[in-house]
Amino acid sequence: MTNRNPLKNRKKIAILLFFGTLLLFLVFVGRFTYIMVKGEINGENLSQNVNNLYTRSSVLEANRGTIYDIGGNSIAMDATSYSLVAILTDKWSNDPKEPQHVKDKQKTAAALSKHIAMSEADIFKTLNQKDLSQVEFGSAGKKLSYDIKSAIEEEDLPGIVFEETPTRLYPNGTFASHLVGYAELPTDKNDETKEGTLSTDLTGLMGVEQAYNDVLTGTDGSIKYQKDSFGYVLPNSTVETTDSVDGKDIYLTLDKRMQVYLESVMTEVNDKFNPVGMTATLMDPETGAIIAASQRPSFNATTKEGIGQLWQNLLVEDTFEPGSTLKVLTLAAAINEGVFDPNATYMSGAKKIEGGVVHDHNVNGWGQINYLEGLERSSNVAFVNLMEKMGEDTWKEYLDNFGMGKTTASGLPNEQSGSNPYEWPLEKANTSFGQGLTVTVFQMMQAYSAVANEGKMMKPQYISKIVDPATGKETTFEPEVVSEPISKNSADQALNYLKEVVYGENGTGQGYQIDGYEIAAKTGTAQIVNPDTKQYYSGGSNYVYSVVGMAPADDPKVVLYVTVQQPTITDSSLVGGDVVQAVFNPVMKRALEYQHLDSDSEVEDPNQVVMPKVTGVSKEEALKSLEEAQLDVTIVGNGDTIVQQLPLPEESSIKNQRAILMTNGAMTMPDMTGWSKNDVLKVSEITGIEFAFEGEGYVVEQSLTPQANMQGEEQIKITLASPQE
Repeated sequence: MTNRNPLKNRKKIAILLFFGTLLLFLVFVGRFTYIMVKGEINGENLSQNVNNLYTRSSVLEANRGTIYDIGGNSIAMDATSYSLVAILTDKWSNDPKEPQHVKDKQKTAAALSKHIAMSEADIFKTLNQKDLSQVEFGSAGKKLSYDIKSAIEEEDLPGIVFEETPTRLYPNGTFASHLVGYAELPTDKNDETKEGTLSTDLTGLMGVEQAYNDVLTGTDGSIKYQKDSFGYVLPNSTVETTDSVDGKDIYLTLDKRMQVYLESVMTEVNDKFNPVGMTATLMDPETGAIIAASQRPSFNATTKEGIGQLWQNLLVEDTFEPGSTLKVLTLAAAINEGVFDPNATYMSGAKKIEGGVVHDHNVNGWGQINYLEGLERSSNVAFVNLMEKMGEDTWKEYLDNFGMGKTTASGLPNEQSGSNPYEWPLEKANTSFGQGLTVTVFQMMQAYSAVANEGKMMKPQYISKIVDPATGKETTFEPEVVSEPISKNSADQALNYLKEVVYGENGTGQGYQIDGYEIAAKTGTAQIVNPDTKQYYSGGSNYVYSVVGMAPADDPKVVLYVTVQQPTITDSSLVGGDVVQAVFNPVMKRALEYQHLDSDSEVEDPNQVVMPKVTGVSKEEALKSLEEAQLDVTIVGNGDTIVQQLPLPEESSIKNQRAILMTNGAMTMPDMTGWSKNDVLKVSEITGIEFAFEGEGYVVEQSLTPQANMQGEEQIKITLASPQE
């Protein structure tokens, strides 16, 4: 039988407990000693964690640089827009007397409908969505102005908050849009801001905004300080500040007065003739400075209206066969080589070349004529003869020296170099009259400057200077002579002969005469290759019609180059050249009247108006204001307060241009009969509703009847037709 001693057992247990406790104590002491020595636990730095707990850091946001015109008028600037958010969950409401969520949904819907383009019923439906802590209101609740935000805040609606979003403002609307470009926050395929992007992440996506994104983008700063548990700055704590550095400002060579006028002319001609594409570029040949440049299709950089029609910057990204406007270079080269005799004669009509036949546009010709008349009539045969007199190798050297087949190194995104196939006899002959080779608008402007500027070929320049707003330091872009392909004497003679195109008895450019000024010019009608058949189109208006004009002819201060591709001409009395004249003549006349475009001139366009701000005011007050500005007003919506407008406030417009105003309440369909396609697209932009077009011309039919509710319509069909149909 085992002898059990309770006292002895208790002693054993006590000893075990003592040594166990001692061991545990030693483990804790060792662990604490390790933590004290190393200052970390599980790889985490305790000192750093405590410091982070009581340290507050804020970002000091940098501004993106502003883009100005030559006279200091803002073209692109930073702004803030707001997105509307409604808090539905009551979990964030700690005080019943001050709720942080939407309590009265009906009242909230009624109040919001007065300020955003969404009906009370649709807002109420949005607020009643289940299992959501917060909701947004689609496009109607985004990109709200400060004025609309303030008006909503005055309604004192619990649970209604705003998220700030940096944005870029382009106050002039459609204004050299593909050249200036645009910047915005990166977005995903659903047009939502990508997660992880910072508020300063405005990024240039086109034109100058993209090419000079690093220059325009600033560097954010920061401020760090120690705080207590209530968030207050600790006494005697160190505040670390790293100043933000704003982006640099860019001054373009564009002149706002000429650019606005050019855009208005381009819009008018585009609406009337609906070309596939159109460009107009005005340059100072002495410096290469681009004074104004426009294209169609184009877009409004602030609203993005029309941006989906064409992404290409036609000035540098599009290549085309120039046609007879290239004969300016052939003429200048022939004069420079001493082979152009204006009185020498040749047989016009056709000329056999190895591999084919070169024809004049009048295939029967005009008989035996002299070369000056050949220039007036734009005879292809005359220029092939001149190329042969120079020698094909010499002519190729001139093409190279004039910059054909090479980019202008503009720095703009995706600039193309064009092409100059020069292998077979017929290919070589065709280049003398602008066929077979391809060019960009900038290449042609650069080459033309040699003729207009005493033989010196100037690089096209669209930036005047870059300014650091912090220091005032300026980096000026000086004029750059690319080469001197011809002599001053040859350039002067070429200008003198080109006057005959405008004033000669047989000149193809007689329609480009401008009272009070002498113009040297060359017209062009270039064939277009059908991408399907790889053959030239034939017949109709399937050409690129163009003209280059230099004025005053004896000492050019401006060069204007206009191209119009495949216009829709329904009037049998009109030809392609009439469409080009509709752009060239008023723009050249205005440029010359501005006395070399002195940026300090006080000359104003009597047809130009500035769009007043009418958002937030009553419909009646807005109508009165815009009627005084002589604008054609269309109201979208059945409410009594204006919540959106196009054009935007302070945008330049022209008298009788259509202005679209959206009211609060339900969106109602306007009667669009007789509208241009561009005007319809304004409604699409302001409402977010897609329109599908059939035909060309002006609106004759719409699938949704006037005054019907547009809300919920995925697509509205619009039928267009020319007035003659």
